[in-house]
Amino acid sequence: MTLSNVLTFSPEVAEARAAGRPLVALESTIITHGMPWPQNVETARAVEDEIRAAGAVPATLALMAGRIHVGLTSQELERLGQTRDAMKVSRADLAACLALGRMGATTVAATMICAHLAGISVFATGGIGGVHRGAEVSFDISADLAEFSLTPVTVVGAGAKAILDLPKTLEVLETYGVPVIAYGQDDFPAFWSRSSGLKAPLRMDNVGQIAASHLMRVNLGVTGGQFVANPIPIEAEIPRAEIDPFIEQALAEAQRAGISAKAVTPFLLQRMFELTQGRSLICNIALVKNNARLAAGIARALNGLPTS
Repeated sequence: MTLSNVLTFSPEVAEARAAGRPLVALESTIITHGMPWPQNVETARAVEDEIRAAGAVPATLALMAGRIHVGLTSQELERLGQTRDAMKVSRADLAACLALGRMGATTVAATMICAHLAGISVFATGGIGGVHRGAEVSFDISADLAEFSLTPVTVVGAGAKAILDLPKTLEVLETYGVPVIAYGQDDFPAFWSRSSGLKAPLRMDNVGQIAASHLMRVNLGVTGGQFVANPIPIEAEIPRAEIDPFIEQALAEAQRAGISAKAVTPFLLQRMFELTQGRSLICNIALVKNNARLAAGIARALNGLPTS
């Protein structure tokens, strides 16, 4: 089997590839597991439009009928957004989902793999997975972290999800040798909040520096990718002092209910939506759009195109 037997490029992505235009990968679990329909599809389209407006081409990734779809048509995006039983696919079940012909939504880890297979070097997401609180007992650590040590993709996110153990997440990323680059500030952002109170290992202030770092890793033969932690716009953030009590309440409820494994993050995000009276979702939309714009700039810089 060759990659041509597995990859399906949307007409827009195929045209961009042929013309050598910059591409930005997008995950699909944010569509199937992050927001309700129709807001999930509306948001996905808005994020794609942000990338187009910034001079790059979006490539939303999903698994359908045994193939990796690189870029979705309007009809495919609508179908994905209304699917109730899509698999939440990571490295462990990517091949199985394809072999079974299931509908699959890609996590950060699976999106990195699929983007690399498709020749895409930059990927925008909301926030990465990481070390869950209580992981010293549960051993619940996202496969996203290990993927950074394996797959050479630059990922832009608003930090790791604030429901996680952020100090341990940074420690694991350091163990895997992953460059963690705060964009335009010294602090590591915390998803809904601009600062986690933790200092980021690295700081870069423009897309040219980030693109140069990506290319230097390739030239050095260093495996793996890099994570660009892009703080949520200040006007959209929920400060830590305000959101932390809601996070603690949601975590306690998940523990009492025995929620575990892949069900943890969707449960917590839904509870945060309820506890913040919808503000967390407004934040999510703002930050993923912001990440899409930055990712487009990085993709343009990698292509040698002017950036604003």
